[in-house]
Amino acid sequence: MIKHTPPMGWNTWNTFAKDINEELILSSAEDLIAGGLHQCGYEYVVIDDCWALRERDGAGRLVPDPVKFPHGMKYVADYLHARGLKLGIYSCCGAMTCAEYPASLNREFTDAATFAEWGVDFLKYDYCFKPLSLEGKALYRRMGIALANCGRDILFSGCSWGADNTHEWIGTTGANMWRSTGDIFDHFGSVKELIKKQYDILPYGGVGCFNDMDMLIVGMHGKGNVGLGGCTDDEYRLHFAAWCLLGSPLMIGCDIRKMDDTTRAILGNRELIAIDQDERGNRPFLFRQWGNDDLPIIVRILGNGDLAVGFFNLTDETANFWITEDDLGVPSFSGKRLTGKELYSGAPAPIVNETLIERVPAHQCRVYRLKVQ
Repeated sequence: MIKHTPPMGWNTWNTFAKDINEELILSSAEDLIAGGLHQCGYEYVVIDDCWALRERDGAGRLVPDPVKFPHGMKYVADYLHARGLKLGIYSCCGAMTCAEYPASLNREFTDAATFAEWGVDFLKYDYCFKPLSLEGKALYRRMGIALANCGRDILFSGCSWGADNTHEWIGTTGANMWRSTGDIFDHFGSVKELIKKQYDILPYGGVGCFNDMDMLIVGMHGKGNVGLGGCTDDEYRLHFAAWCLLGSPLMIGCDIRKMDDTTRAILGNRELIAIDQDERGNRPFLFRQWGNDDLPIIVRILGNGDLAVGFFNLTDETANFWITEDDLGVPSFSGKRLTGKELYSGAPAPIVNETLIERVPAHQCRVYRLKVQ
């Protein structure tokens, strides 16, 4: 599989962890459709860790927990496929998964064939309990080869947390996306940390294998498995916009059955999603306002020639942001100018004397889509 845009969907882990079952998956899938998010591009329904029995069967195959999934995984896959959605599942390259369930070490071909038989479309592949004597890159290549030979097109989502210099070798494994960070938590400090971890690895993402900044916490409000106090809606807007400009996969992590209108509006912002999903797949580039890592200006050249420009205030004080048209590749002698709007408010882009300039409160962002005219 060659994936030309970052995958989008919903994952169980952030909110539910081990408390998953068939009814949760199917009802969440229905809400994904009824609430309009499927139409925005969210298509994968990913069942994370804790879905299996603690032991394999007599043939060495993974077994879905019959209490949690009484009809089995093929039933879940068929249900989702009938509604235009896709099923994702979880395993790990180590001796056990992170929650100590059976993992795929030395069982890669068996498990890939099992997932294909069930109709799985996406595999999240974790990095826990990896034997110390074995290299992660070799284990990920094993699963990449197994998936390529399983008879089904399964998206390979590597989740090695950026450990062991993942960026240097992940492209050799067949992975379509790779976790470039540790786990996200539902507080602004975590969002800030994960954004800053991208600065030095921006060249390693893009079409074919996207830098994955972990799942979205938008709308969690401190509830669920990774809830640690929660964020304000403005902080969630910054979080979502940063993931979009940086081209990360967009995997919803809140309980979509209970999301409020503000959460749905953030996750369904089609103009920001269009930046994330721009098929040209150009890498973003970065400026630091006043040389400060906590005041990044993130820019992407889009496929139609537009520019996406984001001012992100990661500090605790209001900050002045500015960037010239010359910085953005449109010098005055070109005879061209930039015009556009801010993508949350719809306000015209404040361009004065060939400079985009804005005062941005703490923990907020301003994101513009600009046309060259």
